[in-house]
Amino acid sequence: MSISIPIDQLDVEVSGGKLAAFRLGEQPPGAPLVVMVHGITGNSRAWLPVARALDERARVVALDLRGRGASNELPPPYGMAAHTSDLLALLDQLGAERVVLAGHSLGAYIVAHFAVAHPSRVDSAVLVDGGLPIPGSEGVEPQAFADAFLGPAIARLRLTFANREEYRAWWRKHPAFANDDISGADLDAYADHDLVGSEPELRSSVAEPAVRADAGELAQLGRAAPQLAVRAHLLCAPRGLLDDPNPMQPIAHAQAWAAQGPQLRTATLIADVNHYTITLGAAGASAVARTIADVLRD
Repeated sequence: MSISIPIDQLDVEVSGGKLAAFRLGEQPPGAPLVVMVHGITGNSRAWLPVARALDERARVVALDLRGRGASNELPPPYGMAAHTSDLLALLDQLGAERVVLAGHSLGAYIVAHFAVAHPSRVDSAVLVDGGLPIPGSEGVEPQAFADAFLGPAIARLRLTFANREEYRAWWRKHPAFANDDISGADLDAYADHDLVGSEPELRSSVAEPAVRADAGELAQLGRAAPQLAVRAHLLCAPRGLLDDPNPMQPIAHAQAWAAQGPQLRTATLIADVNHYTITLGAAGASAVARTIADVLRD
Protein backbone atom coordinates (compact mmCIF):
# COMPACT_ATOMS: atom_id res chain seq x y z
CA MET A 1 0.00 0.00 0.00
CA SER A 2 1.50 3.33 -1.04
CA ILE A 3 1.55 6.41 1.14
CA SER A 4 -0.59 9.20 -0.30
CA ILE A 5 1.05 12.53 -0.98
CA PRO A 6 -0.45 16.01 -1.36
CA ILE A 7 -1.49 17.04 -4.87
CA ASP A 8 -2.12 20.69 -5.67
CA GLN A 9 -3.32 21.86 -9.09
CA LEU A 10 -1.75 24.81 -10.88
CA ASP A 11 -3.46 26.27 -13.96
CA VAL A 12 -1.22 27.82 -16.59
CA GLU A 13 -2.39 30.23 -19.28
CA VAL A 14 -1.39 28.85 -22.67
CA SER A 15 -2.62 29.17 -26.23
CA GLY A 16 -6.26 28.06 -26.33
CA GLY A 17 -6.94 27.97 -22.59
CA LYS A 18 -5.41 26.58 -19.40
CA LEU A 19 -2.83 23.84 -19.05
CA ALA A 20 -3.13 21.77 -15.86
CA ALA A 21 -0.01 21.09 -13.80
CA PHE A 22 0.24 19.54 -10.36
CA ARG A 23 2.56 19.96 -7.41
CA LEU A 24 3.15 16.38 -6.25
CA GLY A 25 4.11 15.97 -2.61
CA GLU A 26 5.41 18.48 -0.13
CA GLN A 27 7.17 21.52 -1.57
CA PRO A 28 10.09 22.18 0.81
CA PRO A 29 11.15 25.85 0.66
CA GLY A 30 14.47 26.21 -1.11
CA ALA A 31 14.43 22.68 -2.54
CA PRO A 32 15.34 22.40 -6.24
CA LEU A 33 12.52 22.18 -8.76
CA VAL A 34 11.98 19.16 -11.01
CA VAL A 35 9.36 19.36 -13.76
CA MET A 36 8.05 16.05 -15.09
CA VAL A 37 6.44 15.24 -18.44
CA HIS A 38 4.43 12.05 -19.07
CA GLY A 39 3.95 9.78 -22.09
CA ILE A 40 1.79 9.88 -25.19
CA THR A 41 -1.40 8.36 -23.71
CA GLY A 42 -0.54 8.95 -20.05
CA ASN A 43 -1.08 11.66 -17.46
CA SER A 44 0.67 13.40 -14.61
CA ARG A 45 -0.14 10.62 -12.12
CA ALA A 46 2.46 8.40 -13.81
CA TRP A 47 4.97 10.33 -11.68
CA LEU A 48 3.37 9.78 -8.27
CA PRO A 49 5.72 6.91 -7.27
CA VAL A 50 8.78 8.90 -8.40
CA ALA A 51 7.67 11.99 -6.48
CA ARG A 52 7.13 9.84 -3.38
CA ALA A 53 10.53 8.18 -3.76
CA LEU A 54 12.23 11.59 -3.97
CA ASP A 55 10.99 12.10 -0.39
CA GLU A 56 11.06 15.90 -0.34
CA ARG A 57 14.54 16.17 -1.89
CA ALA A 58 12.91 18.26 -4.61
CA ARG A 59 9.81 20.26 -5.41
CA VAL A 60 8.02 18.17 -8.02
CA VAL A 61 5.64 19.60 -10.62
CA ALA A 62 4.08 17.28 -13.21
CA LEU A 63 1.90 18.57 -16.04
CA ASP A 64 -0.93 17.02 -18.02
CA LEU A 65 0.03 17.42 -21.66
CA ARG A 66 -2.29 19.22 -24.03
CA GLY A 67 -5.07 16.81 -25.02
CA ARG A 68 -4.66 14.59 -21.93
CA GLY A 69 -5.85 14.44 -18.32
CA ALA A 70 -7.06 17.75 -16.94
CA SER A 71 -5.60 19.48 -20.03
CA ASN A 72 -7.69 17.38 -22.41
CA GLU A 73 -9.93 20.26 -23.49
CA LEU A 74 -7.04 22.33 -24.81
CA PRO A 75 -7.43 22.56 -28.59
CA PRO A 76 -4.91 21.83 -31.33
CA PRO A 77 -2.30 22.38 -32.53
CA TYR A 78 -0.52 19.53 -30.78
CA GLY A 79 3.00 18.32 -31.53
CA MET A 80 6.47 19.30 -30.37
CA ALA A 81 6.15 23.03 -31.01
CA ALA A 82 2.95 23.24 -28.96
CA HIS A 83 4.31 21.11 -26.11
CA THR A 84 7.50 23.18 -26.01
CA SER A 85 5.49 26.40 -25.84
CA ASP A 86 3.28 24.97 -23.08
CA LEU A 87 6.28 23.82 -21.06
CA LEU A 88 7.92 27.23 -21.41
CA ALA A 89 4.72 28.88 -20.14
CA LEU A 90 4.75 26.56 -17.11
CA LEU A 91 8.37 27.38 -16.26
CA ASP A 92 7.64 31.09 -16.62
CA GLN A 93 4.63 30.86 -14.32
CA LEU A 94 6.69 28.96 -11.76
CA GLY A 95 9.36 31.65 -11.96
CA ALA A 96 11.88 28.92 -12.78
CA GLU A 97 14.88 30.20 -14.67
CA ARG A 98 16.71 26.86 -14.76
CA VAL A 99 15.33 23.44 -13.80
CA VAL A 100 15.81 19.71 -14.02
CA LEU A 101 13.38 18.25 -16.56
CA ALA A 102 12.32 14.60 -16.47
CA GLY A 103 10.34 13.05 -19.30
CA HIS A 104 8.95 9.56 -19.79
CA SER A 105 8.28 8.08 -23.25
CA LEU A 106 6.85 10.92 -25.39
CA GLY A 107 7.74 13.18 -22.46
CA ALA A 108 11.42 12.33 -22.97
CA TYR A 109 11.22 13.53 -26.58
CA ILE A 110 9.49 16.71 -25.42
CA VAL A 111 12.17 17.32 -22.79
CA ALA A 112 14.96 16.77 -25.34
CA HIS A 113 13.26 19.06 -27.85
CA PHE A 114 12.76 21.73 -25.20
CA ALA A 115 16.35 21.49 -23.99
CA VAL A 116 17.66 21.99 -27.53
CA ALA A 117 15.35 24.95 -28.10
CA HIS A 118 15.88 26.54 -24.65
CA PRO A 119 19.18 25.23 -23.22
CA SER A 120 19.53 28.14 -20.81
CA ARG A 121 16.37 27.00 -18.99
CA VAL A 122 17.54 23.41 -18.42
CA ASP A 123 20.06 22.31 -15.84
CA SER A 124 19.74 18.61 -16.68
CA ALA A 125 17.46 16.34 -18.69
CA VAL A 126 16.42 12.94 -17.35
CA LEU A 127 15.06 10.89 -20.26
CA VAL A 128 13.08 7.86 -19.08
CA ASP A 129 12.70 5.19 -21.77
CA GLY A 130 12.43 7.69 -24.57
CA GLY A 131 14.37 10.26 -26.59
CA LEU A 132 16.04 8.11 -29.25
CA PRO A 133 14.48 6.61 -32.40
CA ILE A 134 12.19 3.67 -31.69
CA PRO A 135 13.36 0.44 -33.38
CA GLY A 136 11.35 -0.16 -36.52
CA SER A 137 10.03 3.39 -36.80
CA GLU A 138 12.45 4.75 -39.36
CA GLY A 139 11.34 4.84 -42.96
CA VAL A 140 7.75 3.75 -42.26
CA GLU A 141 4.44 5.62 -42.41
CA PRO A 142 4.07 7.22 -38.94
CA GLN A 143 0.39 6.48 -38.37
CA ALA A 144 0.73 2.86 -39.41
CA PHE A 145 3.66 2.48 -37.04
CA ALA A 146 1.70 4.17 -34.24
CA ASP A 147 -1.18 1.72 -34.69
CA ALA A 148 1.19 -1.24 -34.62
CA PHE A 149 3.41 0.01 -31.80
CA LEU A 150 0.85 1.58 -29.48
CA GLY A 151 -1.84 -1.01 -30.23
CA PRO A 152 -3.96 -1.38 -27.05
CA ALA A 153 -3.10 2.15 -25.91
CA ILE A 154 -4.88 3.64 -28.94
CA ALA A 155 -7.70 1.08 -28.83
CA ARG A 156 -8.39 2.12 -25.22
CA LEU A 157 -9.21 5.65 -26.34
CA ARG A 158 -12.28 4.35 -28.19
CA LEU A 159 -13.68 2.30 -25.31
CA THR A 160 -16.34 3.30 -22.80
CA PHE A 161 -16.64 2.09 -19.23
CA ALA A 162 -19.75 1.74 -17.10
CA ASN A 163 -18.05 2.97 -13.94
CA ARG A 164 -14.73 3.85 -12.37
CA GLU A 165 -14.09 0.35 -11.07
CA GLU A 166 -14.48 -1.14 -14.55
CA TYR A 167 -11.74 1.14 -15.85
CA ARG A 168 -9.49 0.33 -12.91
CA ALA A 169 -10.02 -3.37 -13.68
CA TRP A 170 -9.02 -2.77 -17.33
CA TRP A 171 -5.68 -1.41 -16.15
CA ARG A 172 -5.14 -4.17 -13.59
CA LYS A 173 -5.39 -6.72 -16.42
CA HIS A 174 -2.83 -4.88 -18.57
CA PRO A 175 0.18 -7.13 -19.28
CA ALA A 176 2.57 -4.44 -18.01
CA PHE A 177 1.16 -4.79 -14.49
CA ALA A 178 1.19 -8.56 -14.14
CA ASN A 179 3.51 -8.52 -11.11
CA ASP A 180 3.10 -6.96 -7.68
CA ASP A 181 5.69 -4.22 -8.13
CA ILE A 182 3.04 -1.53 -8.57
CA SER A 183 0.82 -0.21 -5.80
CA GLY A 184 -2.87 -0.72 -6.45
CA ALA A 185 -3.52 2.76 -5.11
CA ASP A 186 -1.06 4.31 -7.59
CA LEU A 187 -2.54 2.42 -10.53
CA ASP A 188 -6.05 3.44 -9.45
CA ALA A 189 -4.95 7.09 -9.17
CA TYR A 190 -3.46 6.89 -12.67
CA ALA A 191 -6.67 5.36 -14.05
CA ASP A 192 -9.02 7.70 -12.18
CA HIS A 193 -7.21 10.82 -13.40
CA ASP A 194 -7.64 9.62 -16.97
CA LEU A 195 -11.43 9.26 -16.81
CA VAL A 196 -13.89 11.81 -18.22
CA GLY A 197 -17.59 11.70 -19.00
CA SER A 198 -20.46 10.28 -16.98
CA GLU A 199 -21.55 6.78 -16.03
CA PRO A 200 -22.30 4.52 -17.82
CA GLU A 201 -20.17 6.05 -20.60
CA LEU A 202 -16.89 7.00 -19.01
CA ARG A 203 -13.90 7.15 -21.32
CA SER A 204 -10.24 8.05 -21.42
CA SER A 205 -9.45 11.76 -21.32
CA VAL A 206 -6.79 11.32 -24.01
CA ALA A 207 -7.77 12.94 -27.31
CA GLU A 208 -6.90 10.61 -30.17
CA PRO A 209 -6.16 13.58 -32.49
CA ALA A 210 -3.48 14.66 -29.99
CA VAL A 211 -1.92 11.20 -30.07
CA ARG A 212 -2.10 11.13 -33.87
CA ALA A 213 -0.51 14.56 -34.17
CA ASP A 214 2.36 13.62 -31.88
CA ALA A 215 2.82 10.26 -33.62
CA GLY A 216 2.87 12.09 -36.94
CA GLU A 217 6.15 13.68 -35.90
CA LEU A 218 7.68 10.29 -35.19
CA ALA A 219 10.42 10.64 -37.77
CA GLN A 220 11.60 13.86 -36.14
CA LEU A 221 11.22 12.86 -32.49
CA GLY A 222 14.60 11.19 -32.15
CA ARG A 223 16.60 14.02 -33.68
CA ALA A 224 16.80 16.28 -30.62
CA ALA A 225 18.62 13.97 -28.18
CA PRO A 226 21.84 13.78 -30.27
CA GLN A 227 21.90 17.59 -30.31
CA LEU A 228 21.65 18.03 -26.54
CA ALA A 229 24.24 20.37 -25.06
CA VAL A 230 23.03 20.03 -21.46
CA ARG A 231 23.62 17.21 -19.01
CA ALA A 232 21.39 14.31 -19.98
CA HIS A 233 20.72 10.90 -18.47
CA LEU A 234 18.85 8.19 -20.38
CA LEU A 235 17.25 5.41 -18.33
CA CYS A 236 16.16 2.35 -20.30
CA ALA A 237 13.65 -0.40 -19.55
CA PRO A 238 14.64 -3.87 -20.78
CA ARG A 239 11.00 -4.72 -21.59
CA GLY A 240 8.36 -3.03 -23.76
CA LEU A 241 4.84 -1.65 -23.46
CA LEU A 242 3.23 -5.07 -23.02
CA ASP A 243 6.02 -6.42 -20.80
CA ASP A 244 7.43 -7.97 -23.95
CA PRO A 245 11.16 -8.49 -24.59
CA ASN A 246 11.30 -5.67 -27.17
CA PRO A 247 12.53 -2.50 -25.45
CA MET A 248 11.51 0.89 -26.74
CA GLN A 249 15.05 2.14 -26.08
CA PRO A 250 17.62 -0.66 -26.47
CA ILE A 251 20.50 -0.13 -24.09
CA ALA A 252 23.08 -0.58 -26.87
CA HIS A 253 21.56 2.37 -28.74
CA ALA A 254 21.49 4.42 -25.55
CA GLN A 255 25.12 3.65 -24.78
CA ALA A 256 26.16 4.66 -28.30
CA TRP A 257 24.31 7.96 -27.81
CA ALA A 258 26.00 8.52 -24.45
CA ALA A 259 29.43 7.81 -25.94
CA GLN A 260 28.95 10.73 -28.33
CA GLY A 261 28.92 13.13 -25.36
CA PRO A 262 30.78 11.39 -22.53
CA GLN A 263 31.19 14.54 -20.46
CA LEU A 264 27.48 15.28 -20.52
CA ARG A 265 25.60 12.01 -21.08
CA THR A 266 24.96 8.72 -19.32
CA ALA A 267 22.86 5.70 -20.25
CA THR A 268 21.63 3.19 -17.66
CA LEU A 269 19.57 0.01 -17.88
CA ILE A 270 17.06 -0.32 -15.05
CA ALA A 271 16.67 -4.04 -14.33
CA ASP A 272 13.34 -5.88 -14.14
CA VAL A 273 11.08 -3.08 -15.39
CA ASN A 274 8.99 -2.48 -18.48
CA HIS A 275 8.00 0.71 -20.26
CA TYR A 276 5.21 1.45 -17.77
CA THR A 277 6.70 0.19 -14.50
CA ILE A 278 9.88 2.21 -14.96
CA THR A 279 7.90 5.09 -13.42
CA LEU A 280 4.78 3.45 -11.96
CA GLY A 281 6.47 0.47 -10.29
CA ALA A 282 8.33 0.63 -6.99
CA ALA A 283 11.70 -0.53 -8.34
CA GLY A 284 11.58 1.70 -11.42
CA ALA A 285 10.40 4.75 -9.49
CA SER A 286 13.20 4.30 -6.95
CA ALA A 287 15.80 4.08 -9.72
CA VAL A 288 14.45 7.17 -11.49
CA ALA A 289 14.34 9.06 -8.18
CA ARG A 290 17.94 8.09 -7.41
CA THR A 291 19.07 9.42 -10.77
CA ILE A 292 17.22 12.69 -10.21
CA ALA A 293 18.65 12.99 -6.70
CA ASP A 294 22.17 12.39 -8.04
CA VAL A 295 21.62 15.09 -10.65
CA LEU A 296 20.47 17.53 -7.97
CA ARG A 297 23.60 16.87 -5.89
CA ASP A 298 26.01 17.53 -8.77
